Amino acid sequence: MTDAVQKRSRINWVNLITIVSAAVLIGVEVIGIGLATGWALAALFGFNKVLEAILMGIFALGAGAFTWSFVRNAAKIEPIVER
Repeated sequence: MTDAVQKRSRINWVNLITIVSAAVLIGVEVIGIGLATGWALAALFGFNKVLEAILMGIFALGAGAFTWSFVRNAAKIEPIVER
């Protein structure tokens, strides 16, 4: 058999734990900032509760997208699977 067939992938647990820990820390902070921004803008402009919830949702989704982008880039720098 060739070397490519015999070689198996394995998980680098140190990198996985590092990425997950950083994603939780950064994700909670960024999503909290997004929710607070939606709430503050709604209060500033005197929007009703429905518009407040919509703004909070929009900013939270943007923060979630940022967190997902962070995780993808971190996985490129510190690979989770070693081949």
